Amino acid sequence: MLFKKKLISVSIFASMAPFAFADEVLTQSKQGAVQQLDTIHVQAHPLEQSAADFAVADHIVSQKKLAERGTTIGDALADELGVYSNQYGSGSSRPVIRGQDGPRVKVLQHASETADVSVLSPDHAVTVDPILAKQVEIIRGPSTLLYSAGTVGGLVNVTDQKIPTQMPDKGYEGQVGLRYNSGSDEKLASAGVTAALGDQFAIRVEGTKRKANNYIAPDYVHEHSHEHDLGNGQHEKHTEYVKERRVDNTFAEGQTVNIGGSWIHDRGFAGLSYSRREDQYGLPGHSHEYENCHPHGNTLDCHAHGAGGHTHDHDEEEHGGPWVDLKSERYDLRTELFEPFAGFQKLRAHASYTDYKHDELEENEVLTTFKSQGYDARLELLHNPIADWEGGIGAQYNRQKLDISGEESLMNPSTTEKWSLFGLEHKQFGNFHVELGLRADQQKIDIDSTQKDYDDYAISYSGAVNWEFAPDYKLSFVASHQERLPLAQELYANGKHFATNTYERGNENLDAEKSNNVELGLHYEADQLDYHVHVYHNWYDSYIYAATTDSHDNFRLVDYTQDKAKFYGVEAETGYAVTDQYKVSVFGDYVRGKIDGANAPRVPSGRLGAKVEADFTDGWSGLAEYYHVFKQDKFAAHEQETQGYNMVNVGLAYAGQYAKDNDYRVYFKANNLLDDQVYSHASFLSNIPQVGRNFTVGLEFGF
Repeated sequence: MLFKKKLISVSIFASMAPFAFADEVLTQSKQGAVQQLDTIHVQAHPLEQSAADFAVADHIVSQKKLAERGTTIGDALADELGVYSNQYGSGSSRPVIRGQDGPRVKVLQHASETADVSVLSPDHAVTVDPILAKQVEIIRGPSTLLYSAGTVGGLVNVTDQKIPTQMPDKGYEGQVGLRYNSGSDEKLASAGVTAALGDQFAIRVEGTKRKANNYIAPDYVHEHSHEHDLGNGQHEKHTEYVKERRVDNTFAEGQTVNIGGSWIHDRGFAGLSYSRREDQYGLPGHSHEYENCHPHGNTLDCHAHGAGGHTHDHDEEEHGGPWVDLKSERYDLRTELFEPFAGFQKLRAHASYTDYKHDELEENEVLTTFKSQGYDARLELLHNPIADWEGGIGAQYNRQKLDISGEESLMNPSTTEKWSLFGLEHKQFGNFHVELGLRADQQKIDIDSTQKDYDDYAISYSGAVNWEFAPDYKLSFVASHQERLPLAQELYANGKHFATNTYERGNENLDAEKSNNVELGLHYEADQLDYHVHVYHNWYDSYIYAATTDSHDNFRLVDYTQDKAKFYGVEAETGYAVTDQYKVSVFGDYVRGKIDGANAPRVPSGRLGAKVEADFTDGWSGLAEYYHVFKQDKFAAHEQETQGYNMVNVGLAYAGQYAKDNDYRVYFKANNLLDDQVYSHASFLSNIPQVGRNFTVGLEFGF
């Protein structure tokens, strides 16, 4: 408790610290002494270095690429090496990195917790907006311990622009974008403007609006199942197969509005923002066929109870299937101060509050409601070099109150509190660069039931070495021991979960999930040729997962348990600049996962491909890409083989200026040109095809 009070006090002090210098700065302003501000780089990694300085380079996806990709974070990153998507229709997806998803792939909103309920179920949206992002960072190595433990494959940080960090050069700047996609008749509009109000205050207003119908899929055959009660405990099941052009219940629409303001001075900034997000999207394959199933001991009883009638898949109802109505409000406070006091180069603080709610409805009747209230506060201090060691230390406090009511109330209301201390240091030793990370977490979960509360701690540490053993060559080695504390759901769940066709039972005796991890990388970068190869291996002593205890048709009784597990794989890419305009690349990735000697669930298969990138003269650019995803025949129990597919994408863009310092960009993309059937083994809906051949056209204006 004392640690908690001190952390909150320090966070409040850090947030207010810039105002201690207000009189000095305002006096200089009145005397005309205000200087042109340097660019303030705000990104997840506090050490402002080049990517070459890191043991494992952070991978950055630019705003230009994000503008052409999916609106959910998993789909937006699915084309990156080692990353897949666990897509659940058009409204929800999370990234799957090196075979890991859920709590093992943390998704951050500008280096802070999202405080939504996306880790509880694949049909719950992650409340970050890739379209409005400045960039998305995939962070690996010791750097991950600044923000989370247990994310051995990496974590994702979505860097936003809703709090200005520098004054716009012309007094204003902004961007407007329009996009249309033929696969779902998606119409998307986005806009953002930053304007100066005086010499030291800037305001940011931005937002998106999206509407998409059910998406198309080639040769899609839908199974319609009806079960009739014949009386006397007898049931008759009828199945028919219907070919359909569009995948039912994959619509999605929503809007986001962000408003932020910031006071900016010559030693940093302090800003506030308000965000409101609303989403409505369908839940394909969300079946209540097994709504009568319940456990008797370690077996499932799925006999119908009550009077006669019949049950069937709810997505066959006349008025459509189940859908989600989501609303989220978020408040952020950020501040950054250079040279806050002796011995330190920078102070950075961030505090946020999120009020989240979503209803799951059928025929406009609310069946389940998820509510989450989340607080997150973090403080970072970057110190001056000590014996040539550079780095920083920090503290974080996070609290989430979760309340689920209705048909799929998996557990009683709970409150999770976590206190964390972390540090990152690095130093150059001749041709060797060393990076060290450490994180300590203390977590307490209060459950509103007779179940016992949870209270435990975890220690994680990581080290990395880069060796530049020859010109243009680098060999990297990363090793870590990571400990992830269990979620409330893994401890206390006791109820039906139709998104995964399971009845879940938690285990209040779970220990921290512990893993030992190594990664070896070889990098080469020259004027024409570049390549990198990474091999990795993760060993878990106490991997937390939902083990199947019993099953009835496609419905399973699962108990959260712990066992030994291992994941290993390889990622590689090589590129060759044929000319100044053309570059050819070949890439591939593969991951294998086992739990207690058996295949791990939802592990994606291998991928191998090639692409040609072109930067023509006069603003023209293009891309042609082909890759093959192999069939996944190493599947877990209660899964099925997922067929492979070929993907061909082609893009063309033109960038120019319509006035001085005002630019525009027009782009066209043809996706899945072969109209191949695409099934994702990483998804809980691996039996439902993803979008077929589709075309995207977009226009962006910058001013």
